[in-house]
Amino acid sequence: MSNKGTILFVTTLSSFLTPFMGSAINIALPEIGKEMNMNTIQLGWVATLYLLAAAVFLLPFGRLADRNGRKKLFMYGIILFGVASGLSALAFNWWILILSRTLNGIGGAMIYATALAILTSAFPKNERGKALGINVASVYLGLSLGPTLGGFLTMYLGWRSIFAFTAILSVIILVFAGQKLADDKKPLSTIPFDTNGSLIYGISLALFIYGFPLLPSLSGIVIVTAGLIGFVLFGKQENKAKEPLLDMHIFRKNHVFLFSNFAAFINYSATYALVFLLSFYLQQIKHMSPAEAGMILMSQPVMMTLFSPLAGILSDRIEPAIVASIGMGITVAGLIAFAFITATTGIWIIVLLLMFLGLGFALFSSPNTNAVMSSVSPPQYGIASATLGTMRLTGQTMSMGISMLIMAVIIGKSVQGAVYTAGLLKSIHLTFLVFSLLCLAGTFFSMKRGSLRSS
Repeated sequence: MSNKGTILFVTTLSSFLTPFMGSAINIALPEIGKEMNMNTIQLGWVATLYLLAAAVFLLPFGRLADRNGRKKLFMYGIILFGVASGLSALAFNWWILILSRTLNGIGGAMIYATALAILTSAFPKNERGKALGINVASVYLGLSLGPTLGGFLTMYLGWRSIFAFTAILSVIILVFAGQKLADDKKPLSTIPFDTNGSLIYGISLALFIYGFPLLPSLSGIVIVTAGLIGFVLFGKQENKAKEPLLDMHIFRKNHVFLFSNFAAFINYSATYALVFLLSFYLQQIKHMSPAEAGMILMSQPVMMTLFSPLAGILSDRIEPAIVASIGMGITVAGLIAFAFITATTGIWIIVLLLMFLGLGFALFSSPNTNAVMSSVSPPQYGIASATLGTMRLTGQTMSMGISMLIMAVIIGKSVQGAVYTAGLLKSIHLTFLVFSLLCLAGTFFSMKRGSLRSS
């Protein structure tokens, strides 16, 4: 296997790991709730705190990777992710589970910040779309197997077996990475790391994401406002830092980078909670088992897995903005359709809609990733990867936040019976309607990014 081939293998395997756990845990949430006596909102935090921790640490890790080398940070991330997965498997109350999920997020941030940069560095521009397409396909393969394998593991071995499986997979990745990745250690920079910027950024993002689901309460308004003020202070800090955590000039001067990242943020904000919502729909309203629900949900990421490499190849030959915008448009149509499902909607309709959405996701993600990574120079690959990862994770967290906010307002403290079922269905309708409007706006930004080949 060539050096490029081994790098593709290791980074692709690591890119499979985190989405697999996320989608597998989503399908297991109802069973976790039963065992640990957790309500729907608490279960939402099991998924959200992982995303929050990863988003907070991504940019600092991306900058550290560009400064000091990417292999060591990648290895540390795999180790922490595996250890945290083992702790989750042994958790005996929901507080320990949430703590271990937070550690999972920090390890995931190390992986997100380095894997894509390592892969991009290994391939020239004319081959990059194909390589990134394969990498994105591995993400969707993780999403594909997550609901199915996660459902079967939950049904026959219990939800803890999902974490045990990811811990074992982490060990396998660690062995291959240690043997196959070249050492890229760099001389220590004489310019101090932007610690102040990292702290302001992390606190601001945490406040914003934590406060969002609390809206429209007074506490939610205060916390979100504090987070927004923090972002303003972060921008001022970055403008005066010698080596900023995030160089604001890259957004001002590079429109492809700016609008591609913003399109990614909107896309994930409008789509990530799909599995979370449909997991409850299929199990609570359609009364399916976790394994049965997983089989249904698998139809979407299977389409993503099949078409992502093709979309990546297309983005090597056609302007990525065109392919990505078509994908975003397809996604809008699929989300609107989901806003009208009922308790009697046929399963075959759900499957067809999921497949349709899977096609849209595939056509958007690979070309958009190619546009982001190809719009910057090699010394910026780490921060570009981290920025895109931050858009993804912040968008995913926002998606969960929107879902939890709507559920909290409509369902309230109802835990069972007809009132809960009706409220859940109403929550799903409203959430998908909001998501479709978000994605419609995202289509505009996707088309506005401009030409990569002329940038």
